[in-house]
Amino acid sequence: MMKVGGYVEVMSKSYDIAVIPGDGTGPEVVTEGIKVLKSVSGRCDFNLKFTYYDVGGEHYIKTGETLSDETIKSIIKQDAIYLGAIGHPDIKPGILEKGILLKLRFELDQYINFRPVKLYEGVDTPLKDKGPEEIDFVVVRENTEGLYTGAGGCLKRGTVDEVAVQESINTRKGVERCVRYAFEHCKRRNKKKKVTLCGKTNVLTFAFDLWERVFYEVAREYPDIETDYAHVDATCMWMVKNPEWFDVIVTDNMFGDIITDLGAMIQGGMGIAAGANINPEGVSMFEPIGGSAPKYTGMQTINPIAAISAAQIMIETLGESRAASMIETAVIKVLREDIKDVSAGKMGYSTSEVGDLVVAHIEKND
Repeated sequence: MMKVGGYVEVMSKSYDIAVIPGDGTGPEVVTEGIKVLKSVSGRCDFNLKFTYYDVGGEHYIKTGETLSDETIKSIIKQDAIYLGAIGHPDIKPGILEKGILLKLRFELDQYINFRPVKLYEGVDTPLKDKGPEEIDFVVVRENTEGLYTGAGGCLKRGTVDEVAVQESINTRKGVERCVRYAFEHCKRRNKKKKVTLCGKTNVLTFAFDLWERVFYEVAREYPDIETDYAHVDATCMWMVKNPEWFDVIVTDNMFGDIITDLGAMIQGGMGIAAGANINPEGVSMFEPIGGSAPKYTGMQTINPIAAISAAQIMIETLGESRAASMIETAVIKVLREDIKDVSAGKMGYSTSEVGDLVVAHIEKND
């Protein structure tokens, strides 16, 4: 606050956002997300400062560098990270993913992968007789442990006696903080008030014995929230047959990676699926799920709704609930009233025109 002429002037809040446009169509969709963020920030009395980082495939090709320690030190000073996409057709799979995405998750301890699975009116789903009322749940995935830690090794590589071992690391601390986040989010979400543990207790008897014990221990602190368990294969089946059974699903890194892509399909496709890598006590990263889609680069045909929804999740996580609600309301109207098809090249509008439509609905309903 600042005292001016005897009056107290309340200064608007300000957030520093690290922007990584990334590869392929990433810069195109990020541009639309920032366009929408600027629109709501001006209406909700907060400021946004964007700092752009040249991180991705082209930078790696030019310099041989994925993500420097200096860049991480700079990013960690920001309030959030807004990511477009990482992935380049001329770079071997795994280099950018491990050197950038996983490095950010681990270095910034983004231990929650948060994925809403929500079907909006006007969007087609491949599930027969299912609509927005049936498809509305959240997957909370542990994001810094499991098979993705890189623990293991290879012996006698390239020979007939080759042995490859990949170990799943699960700690009490890592499991508990993920499970607790799921219950807390379920309480805030306040819908079906049900948390389902997705695992494989009949086969992965060590890892998911830990998960199951922690899950039910934490559940005792939330007596008003119903608990449930489903094997990962059954979870996939019920997500297709009866998605309305789910409210919040909590699971490990590997299973979460798989079922969230299934979730994207039942909510209408990668073009509208958004998510977050969250450190509740630190810097979180928000992104569209669909990847860099290099074949559409520069064509202005890619759907930016996923990136706009990622911006919505980001601003809500930062505490700007009214702004987030304004974005979601505008997205719902664009999907219901304007876009013909959410697929790339079939929307009836260019990428930038879809961003303009979202802004227009925000302005109209302000």
